[in-house]
Amino acid sequence: MTQNIFQIALVVEDYDDAIHFYTQKLNFRLMEDSVLSETKRWVVLAPTGSSVGCNLLLAKAANTEQQSRIGNQTGGRVFLFLHTDDFWRDYKSMQQKGVEFMCEPIEESYGTVAVFKDLYGNLWDLIEPKKKATNS
Repeated sequence: MTQNIFQIALVVEDYDDAIHFYTQKLNFRLMEDSVLSETKRWVVLAPTGSSVGCNLLLAKAANTEQQSRIGNQTGGRVFLFLHTDDFWRDYKSMQQKGVEFMCEPIEESYGTVAVFKDLYGNLWDLIEPKKKATNS
């Protein structure tokens, strides 16, 4: 059996504001933006350079219960993890574009990491994983 998590729904206040943030500040690609009804769209984003893995599905809050979750889908914990092949390139680029980092970058046993907020306050880890040693 083969299974993969294909998409993660992220509750947002406004489709266009979210598209702008993710494409302009995080350099994601807009994969799809289809109108489903007067109030609903199917909006899918993916990190630049990703070929497999999980996409981000933007879901506009449709009621007060959903609106209460915007920016805090995980009770204040880091929600999403963005891997990169060049931490410092992406960190500096995101800083220059106004992305708010919650702490200075640190070296952990698994790689270089810093926590940032998206436009609604959801917490993300930007991580460059350590390269695994190869046996010769």
